[in-house]
Amino acid sequence: MHKRRVSLVLTTVGAVMCTTAFMPSVSLAVGRDGGGKEDSYAERHDLTVDDVRQINALNEKALDLGQPGKQPPHLLPPDGVESLRPSASADDRVTPPAEPLDRMPDAYRAYGGRATTDVSNYIRKWQQAYSHRDGKARQMTEAQREQLSYGCVGVTWVNSGPYPTNKLAFASFDEDKYNSGLRNNNPRPGETRAEFEGRIAKGSFDETKGFKRARDVASVMNRALENAHDVGAYVNNLRAELAKSNDPLLHEDGRSTFYSALSSTPSFRERDGGNFDPSRMKAVVYSKHFWSGQDPRSSSDKRKYGDPEAFRPHRGTGLVDMSGDRNVSRSPDKPGASYVNFDYGWFGDQTEPDPKKTVWTHANHYHSPGGDMGPMQVYESTFPNWSAGYSDFDRGAYVITFIPKSWNTAPAKVKQGWP
Repeated sequence: MHKRRVSLVLTTVGAVMCTTAFMPSVSLAVGRDGGGKEDSYAERHDLTVDDVRQINALNEKALDLGQPGKQPPHLLPPDGVESLRPSASADDRVTPPAEPLDRMPDAYRAYGGRATTDVSNYIRKWQQAYSHRDGKARQMTEAQREQLSYGCVGVTWVNSGPYPTNKLAFASFDEDKYNSGLRNNNPRPGETRAEFEGRIAKGSFDETKGFKRARDVASVMNRALENAHDVGAYVNNLRAELAKSNDPLLHEDGRSTFYSALSSTPSFRERDGGNFDPSRMKAVVYSKHFWSGQDPRSSSDKRKYGDPEAFRPHRGTGLVDMSGDRNVSRSPDKPGASYVNFDYGWFGDQTEPDPKKTVWTHANHYHSPGGDMGPMQVYESTFPNWSAGYSDFDRGAYVITFIPKSWNTAPAKVKQGWP
């Protein structure tokens, strides 16, 4: 890592950043349950004002240019992946160089549930383990390396295909725990009522159960995809699978994102992807951590301390309406404080039954080896490490998307680090 400047500002302003290479402290884990004090993202990073400004400017471009249809088809690269490099970009992000397909990766640096490596070594591992299409390893293209260079969202992006849209998200919220917490507790000394309610709401979310729900639904979807060669057959299979357990998703409207998710997936329509054949696709999972108080019409207290009503999952289905997610960060709750706005982690379709042993791939920030931000680091974290809290986030959504079965960007089992 490059040497940081001496003058550091340990705050950020709505930046798109990702988790660090440090292990979460005990206080972080305690804070998840509504007790203890969580560190902010910025308190665990060395970030300058210039760093924050560059991150904000860069990711405003990414969030806009990453959406489908932003570029005419004739401008797409040969592999069909959109290039997002603005023609007059002023950011210091750098696309990592190509790596030889036959070069093996070096060992990761592993400590306490997290393994760390540089972005070039991750590309080498990706090419060896994750890049396969129809059984053949592929070299990561320039367009894919450019996507990867955006940091945590880049890791999910390069593995899922399109920029993540988060439409089919799941979470778990314990209404009884929340109501009991409000009845049987009082604000702490110096804590406002809004801060108290936001804290109790945050502690009523269960990331393990949210992840399990998304994973179970993905399994149902994958069974429905088998031998279904058109969308109608897939939906019929899906309804039949849901009926076996009387799953509440069975009663979702036919226009629900649950039933339309497959048809909305770009790779499902592509000739070298699903080619409109559901049996050629598979459901996989990734995760997003974010802040609840994003509605500009809500009170300033909710933007500071969280909106207890926002982004709650449906009590029966577990579905989260993400249409209000504007990638807005938490507002400052005290002078000089500010927060990052989200974090992405890639899971895929691992078959490890114990959630604690599953591995989530993410990163620290965009790749800027010659700038003040420094080079991008890629992490493989166990679930307890990934799901540990930060004061920047009070929601964790587990999202289902689809990729072609011929892609091996979601191996059944991820080995942390590399032998």
